[in-house]
Amino acid sequence: MEMKERIQQKARELFMRYGFRSVTMDEIAGQLGISKKTLYQFFEDKDALVESVMQAEMSYMEVECTRQNNESENAIDEIFKDMDCMEAVMDSMNPQIIFDLEKFYPKTFEKFKRHKNTFMLDMIKNNLERGINEKLYRSEINIDIVAKFRLESSFIVFSQDLFPYGKYSLLKVSSEIYHHYLHGIATAEGTKFIQKYIQQRQKNKLTAV
Repeated sequence: MEMKERIQQKARELFMRYGFRSVTMDEIAGQLGISKKTLYQFFEDKDALVESVMQAEMSYMEVECTRQNNESENAIDEIFKDMDCMEAVMDSMNPQIIFDLEKFYPKTFEKFKRHKNTFMLDMIKNNLERGINEKLYRSEINIDIVAKFRLESSFIVFSQDLFPYGKYSLLKVSSEIYHHYLHGIATAEGTKFIQKYIQQRQKNKLTAV
């Protein structure tokens, strides 16, 4: 693996675990067993490293979302695949990360916000249209409003005012929001699929244990 990729990978791991602000360039260099001088050969400063990590994260997200869409049986299966993906990420994610990005790295946060309000929003709208066509979602829902509600509600989990770290689990809050959203848009047929996938996930978790 090339040094630049190693740096970026280690930085992502530390940022996700501790937040952007608290991780220093010295700590990243120390974790990699390299000098800070070597680090700065690849990244001009911490801002550049944060931007590079987030850009890679957004690109990965696009690939994963597209894959999930292509591999899913239906719109509800696509949502559950997204839940599995988010659980894997949130298992080691510090909820402070979005706050840090907005407050201390505004340039990168603006790029993330554009990604959120274009790609992520479009994926939600596409899923809603798919679910309606498959008769799994209610046909009368307003796609534009519901999609924006879904997008914003997915980021509520990071609110330290509503769900302070230590008192609430990111995974638990995220799961509750996913299920509330799905049951709110599902038809009777869609509800059957929801129950099917819930039971399937529970069975898979028990098997894994």
